[in-house]
Amino acid sequence: MDNKVALVTGGSSGIGEVTALKLQKLGYLTYSAARRTQRMDHLIASGIRPLMMDVTDDASMQAGVNRILTETGRIDVLVNNAGYGSYGALEDVPLSEARYQFEVNTFGAARLTQLVLPKMREQRSGTIVNVTSMGGRIYTPLGAWYHATKFALEALSDCLRIEVSPFGINVVVVEPGGIQTEWGGIAAEKLRTVSGNSAYAAQANAIVASLTSEATNRRLSPPSVIADTIAKAVTARRPKTRYVVGYGARPMLIMHDILPNRWFDALMRLVTGVPA
Repeated sequence: MDNKVALVTGGSSGIGEVTALKLQKLGYLTYSAARRTQRMDHLIASGIRPLMMDVTDDASMQAGVNRILTETGRIDVLVNNAGYGSYGALEDVPLSEARYQFEVNTFGAARLTQLVLPKMREQRSGTIVNVTSMGGRIYTPLGAWYHATKFALEALSDCLRIEVSPFGINVVVVEPGGIQTEWGGIAAEKLRTVSGNSAYAAQANAIVASLTSEATNRRLSPPSVIADTIAKAVTARRPKTRYVVGYGARPMLIMHDILPNRWFDALMRLVTGVPA
């Protein structure tokens, strides 16, 4: 794989950081894209090439892809990992924040995919990995906009998979469960700010407590389980369309599929501690 090239977004920490290191170790020439390139010194020391990229800024995405193609002439793997959790009651969240959540979690992935597809079609090969979440198939209280972005990315991935299959391009969805990253802390802080003093405060405080609980955090899976899964997918001759990995993901999806909606609602209240 010495001549193969990978681009990983959200690469300065968490899943993106570990995935970039994993792909580099497998022999991919790996570009790690993020806004915070100052956090990438240890990645550079491993041979990873940092890219200053904001997935809400079209010019920055175009510049990043153009740099990769200029330096290497190809791109074989795109891992759309950049994203964050914006929690708050639907009534409380400003639409400007909802739009930004879509820009980061959905439209950024879609635009980068548009930018790499011409070269992948020319090569007649490539793999696009969209990191969604078990939250792309289930729902939690006060997470409407976050889940909406992940549901959208799941649907986008399914349509794209059919579209690009004739060109030898694979589209893979990775659905993490609970992972030890900055995600929970960011989601909790946004939730506390948006709904911590509103009519939904009791629900918000319960979910903040759940997201920041030491007991919960001890059970979370390390980011390496996602990196290993992505590595498995991009090196497979015929990868699965979906990989469900990480704490709680598989049992939660099974429960969602078999329980009536209101029973699953009750389960979500129980799991998050939200009062009925």
